[in-house]
Order: sequence, then C-alpha cells, then structure tokens
Amino acid sequence: MIGTFSSTPEGGLDDKASRLQGVIRSSKRAMLAALLVGAAITVLKFVAYWLTGSSAILSDALESIINIVASGFALLSLIVSARPPDETHPYGHGKIEFFSAGFEGALIILAAVGIFSEGVRQVRDPHTLPGLTSGLIILVGASVINLGLGLVLVKLGNRIKSVVLEADGKHVLTDVYTTGGVVAGLVLVELTGWTRLDGIVACLVGAQIVVSGTRLVRRGFGGLMEESDPALLEEICSVLREHRKDLWIDVHRLRTTRAGNHVQIDFHLILPRDLPLEDGHREVKSLERILSDHFTQHVDVLIHLDPCLDECPVCGNDPCSLRRENRVGKKPWKKNGLIADAE
Repeated sequence: MIGTFSSTPEGGLDDKASRLQGVIRSSKRAMLAALLVGAAITVLKFVAYWLTGSSAILSDALESIINIVASGFALLSLIVSARPPDETHPYGHGKIEFFSAGFEGALIILAAVGIFSEGVRQVRDPHTLPGLTSGLIILVGASVINLGLGLVLVKLGNRIKSVVLEADGKHVLTDVYTTGGVVAGLVLVELTGWTRLDGIVACLVGAQIVVSGTRLVRRGFGGLMEESDPALLEEICSVLREHRKDLWIDVHRLRTTRAGNHVQIDFHLILPRDLPLEDGHREVKSLERILSDHFTQHVDVLIHLDPCLDECPVCGNDPCSLRRENRVGKKPWKKNGLIADAE
C-alpha cells in the first residue's frame, strides 16, 4: 500500500460553496412556494367535497394533505441537511431526508385507511352527489394548478440538480394523475347516475396511495441502511472512464452514498509501485477535483492507493519496466469491475 489520502480539493472551494448555497436557497424558496400552493389546492378540493359529498373527492383531498406534509418535510430536510458537518455529525445531516421519507410514507398509509373506510361506506350505502358539476369544475381547476406546480418543480430540480425538488415535483404530478382518475370516475357517475362508482373510485385511489406510501417507507429504510444506489455508481463510473489516465492502472472497491447535499465516494486506485509519494498525491488531488467539479453537491472523496503487481497485464503504460508479463491491453472500467474487490 502506498498510502491513503482524503481531503477536499484545494482551490475553487469558494466557488463550489457559493454554487451549493445558491442551489439550497433556490430549493428552499421553491419548496416554500410548493407548500403554499399545495395548501390552496387542498382548500379547493375540500370545497368541492363540501359541495358534493363525494367519497372520491374526499380521498383526493386527503392525498393533497399528504402532499402538504411531504413538502413541509422536504423543506425541513433542506434546512437541516444544509448544516455543515460538526463534531456530533461528522458526515453531515443529510440522512434526515430518509427519516422524512419514511415518516411521510407512514402517514400516507394511515390516510389510506380512512379513504378505504369512506369508499366502502359509499359502496355499501350509496348516497346522491349534489352539486357534482360545480365540484368537478373546481377539481379540474385545482388539477391544472397542480400540474403547473409539478412541472415547474421537476424542471427547476433538473436545472439546479436538486434531488429533493425533482422528487417533490414528481410526487405532485402523481397527485395530478390521481385527480384525473377521480374526475373520470365522477364524470361516469354524472352520466350514468350509478353513485356506487364514487366509492369504487375512492377505494382505487386508496390502493394507489398505499403503493406510494410503501415506496416512500422502502426508500427511507433503504437510505438509512445505506442501500446501494446503482444510478449514482454508474454516474461515478462514467466520470472515471471519461477522465481515465494511462497512469491509473485500475480501480476497485468503489463505494458511494448520497444523503442530502453530500456525496461520499471511496475506492482503491492502483498506481505504479515505483511512483514517488508526491506524484501519487498529485494524482489523488486530480481525481478529487474531477469528482468534485462533476457534482453540484458537496463531495467527500477517500482514495486508497495500492501498488501494481509484477503479473499485472492490464497496465496502460507501454513500455513498462515493472511488468513481467506481456501487456494485453487496458482493463475496461465497467461498474461491476470497479465495485468488486481486487482479484
């Protein structure tokens, strides 16, 4: 082993920190706006329920309450995860987003119980739906506003590379699809007069909400257990392949995790065993800078240096005075190979 180095790349710290703070500020403002718009949409849906007494509209309104809770937790996680690492949290505070996701999922499943109860009651003992036309108009208007909000959040999240904003935007768009299903069901009720369909639609919405809640609980549990992120691993592998040098013989034991605004990366890098320590340190710094510049989030990189072996035939250096076997070419840097232990 030549050595182990870990640090934040020298230079450019102010620019990176400034960009990251700008992303956090934009995300906070967007989440606050989403919270206020979501509250207004929820009020509209409850007005529609008050006019119609529809179980399906009530289920949609309850899901909107969940969206408000989700936006609130997302805003809280942005505020807390933005705090820098300290003595009690040396790896930062980003894992709060996984607590947030798990708690939100539990609330969603709880709300689904109430939705199922109301839906079954309407199926067993259907009642008329007065003011259904007015309720549908309000519901469609609320859905259009929700659609605009979801698209803006997803677009802004992609532009500033905010995972939280993008996820919340997709959640809002899911609510739009749910409302669309409710509207379609209630239009059929209006056309056929079969009011039991209102309860059936409510139960279908409840089932969809259970699926969403279960996914959120699963996501929170996976994050707290530091479950592997295949997309993040492939992204890092792509960066390493793009900037690969002949001097970098091989990489193995690649590990990564992302929480909040922090990405942690560690791996073993094989270099020629006669390379001076100072040159090895320079290569580490070069890799750190490449990875740090690629991500908008704060990046912690830990690189463990290993010396090459006599029988290593995959070195990019040719000729090489250290290699005893004939060179067979560079080893392709694919994800499965980079995350595996050294052979």
